[in-house]
Amino acid sequence: MMAPVDYIRDPNEIYRRSFEAVAVETDISGIPPEGVPLTHRIVHACGMPEITRDLRMTNHAITAGRNALHAGAVILADCNMVASGIIRDRLPNDNAIICTLNDARPKPGNTRSAAAVDAWNQHLENAVVAIGNAPTALFRLLEILQDGAPKPAVILGFPVGFVGAAESKEALTLSNLEIDFITLLGRRGGSAIAAAAVNALSSDNVI
Repeated sequence: MMAPVDYIRDPNEIYRRSFEAVAVETDISGIPPEGVPLTHRIVHACGMPEITRDLRMTNHAITAGRNALHAGAVILADCNMVASGIIRDRLPNDNAIICTLNDARPKPGNTRSAAAVDAWNQHLENAVVAIGNAPTALFRLLEILQDGAPKPAVILGFPVGFVGAAESKEALTLSNLEIDFITLLGRRGGSAIAAAAVNALSSDNVI
């Protein structure tokens, strides 16, 4: 029989200690002051303070994302895991969360995630885009934006994986689309991080 384990049971104390540890262990040098709460939240989501060295955000990404959400912007998620991770009660304007993945019908040689992005056109203008799974979704988003699709307010680009993830995020940073973005260079990313970024933009609190 396993010996009894002493652990913290109070959720508020767990929350407080978690973000206290995040603040102590996370190097925020180079992160703009308005980006610190978001940085802390994504570090909390993945448990890796070291990711900050690969975090990139445009100068006005935080402001653009917050303003868009307060104005009622739609949130476009590349997968259901991202959509499910968004804390709806904290959204400032009962913002709609749209994920078109289950409706996508890809053509041969294309992914369902990329096909789902093609259904975003009517929702893209001033939207908050959160990509936490598929590199092909980010690649396709960049393609349709280059072709003249309406511009979102901010792109939260956190696709994860060994094929295309690093390349898609590099393409985002080099795109010159004049769209604000937040991304994590390299292979790391994921739905939890993308959702955490949305949750940070939704909240006026420090954490």
